[in-house]
Amino acid sequence: MNTETSQPTPGGEGCLAGAFRIPVKIVALLVVLPVRVVWELLAALGRLLYRHVLRPFSTYILEPVLRALGRLVTTLVKLVFVWPWVGLWRYLLRPVGSWLYTYLLAPVGRVLYGYVLRPLALLTWRYVLVPVGRALIWLAEAAYRYLLRPLYRHVLTPLGRAVAWAWHVAGLITAALWRAFKWTGRILIGWPATQVYRYLLTPVGHLARAVWRPVRDAAREVRAEVRRALFGAPPVEPTRSRARTLGSTTAAGNTPAPEISLHERQG
Repeated sequence: MNTETSQPTPGGEGCLAGAFRIPVKIVALLVVLPVRVVWELLAALGRLLYRHVLRPFSTYILEPVLRALGRLVTTLVKLVFVWPWVGLWRYLLRPVGSWLYTYLLAPVGRVLYGYVLRPLALLTWRYVLVPVGRALIWLAEAAYRYLLRPLYRHVLTPLGRAVAWAWHVAGLITAALWRAFKWTGRILIGWPATQVYRYLLTPVGHLARAVWRPVRDAAREVRAEVRRALFGAPPVEPTRSRARTLGSTTAAGNTPAPEISLHERQG
């Protein structure tokens, strides 16, 4: 007897869903298919219209018309805003300016330069600048001759020499005072301090050291006795020599090293 129950297939659909799927597909087919057909027809019509109507119209009609309009607008702008000013400058202002410069400004300028500016400049140079320059040169020479040179010769030079002599004398006096100060310090401080150190502090130091050593040794012995009485005597380890021969475990002086065997020590 087969006791296994049938399990529904994963992802399977029931009868109700299957019954609704067929009408939905039919409706979708009836609605979507005409829309898709109409869309494709419109797209084909649009491509056909662009290829055979709009692009030829733009290429052969619209672009030439726009280029012609652009040239027309450019010509109108030049005609209204450029060519009048160019003509005004070329045929009126430049000839008038050239005529004015040739027959009015240049003669007036030559007259002004020849009869006004040049004589005025010559008068100014001859009767103003040259006398003022000469006066300044004379004042500079007079100031140097009667003021600066006597001041340097009779005031600054002696003053500099006096300052140099005073500086030298002050150096000599300072050196003498420093030698006197050192001699006084050596006599009043150095020599007494040396004598006190030699004949007083040194014997006292030797005496204190001679007294301090027995006291220190006695204090150490008392401390060792007190420690031995309180805590007992520490174990005495045998003195080991640190000097060994190279490559040998036997210390110098035939003293057995810590790592020598018991048989070797007894031997």
